[in-house]
Amino acid sequence: MSALPLPLDRMQRWMQAVVVNPGSAEAGVRSPEAQREVPAERIGDVILPSATLTPVERVGIYHGMYLLRMRDALAGDYPGLEHFLGDGGFLRLVNEYVQAHPSRSHTLNRLGDHLPGFVAGHATLPRREFCAELARLELAVTDVFDAPEAPPLGQDAIAAVPAEAWERARLRPIAAFRLLAFRYPVNAYLQSVRDEDHDHHPKPRLRSEWVAVFRRDYAVYRLELSKPAHDLLADLVRGERLGDAIAAALERPGRQRPSAEDLFRWFREWVSGGIFAEVRLE
Repeated sequence: MSALPLPLDRMQRWMQAVVVNPGSAEAGVRSPEAQREVPAERIGDVILPSATLTPVERVGIYHGMYLLRMRDALAGDYPGLEHFLGDGGFLRLVNEYVQAHPSRSHTLNRLGDHLPGFVAGHATLPRREFCAELARLELAVTDVFDAPEAPPLGQDAIAAVPAEAWERARLRPIAAFRLLAFRYPVNAYLQSVRDEDHDHHPKPRLRSEWVAVFRRDYAVYRLELSKPAHDLLADLVRGERLGDAIAAALERPGRQRPSAEDLFRWFREWVSGGIFAEVRLE
């Protein structure tokens, strides 16, 4: 394609400037970023014409595919948000987002890291608060999926703790774990999208949810929690001793105050579910 050899780094910078330009391919070629590498009038020295396409039209093929590739990458991480906004709304959001946060890496795995914050600050997005929380949940799923693998707390480690010492135990969660609180039913909405349950999508109305997201055996789980369960787990994740965390849970005011049996049942479920990686006695 090139009639004028260019150093690879200049060719890459020029191509990126053209491809990511939010206007047309012609606008990309004439952008200041592109012209620092190749003057617009010399594009024919860099990209040869074909039998049917001009140099600008040839590079325009890549320009036209860029936004679609970004959309596909973000839709893979944010299927719930794509569904809520619809194809057109999601594509417009992607177009705005990649201008503010263009891909800077050879991989697209982390392209969507800033999307929840971008959505939260978007001035015109419909149901912005709901969308921001939905994006935050979906980013947590992606983070957990990509987090380093770590073995969960095993039966030998549990058995090694004397019964009378558990109140002094501090527990460390696995790396592939996130604990979240929401004002909207975004977990229920995401599940309805994954289930293709088109008749029962929750409305984007205020309804609190508490969710633990974690990976076990290469699968990501989203565990719905009650507020007391969330608060207890939050204390444990912050490094509170088990005895202190349980005492605080039993003393918290509220109509949903758990019983001691509830607390120990939750704790057993979390340990057996593989949420914790280490127990320390202090």
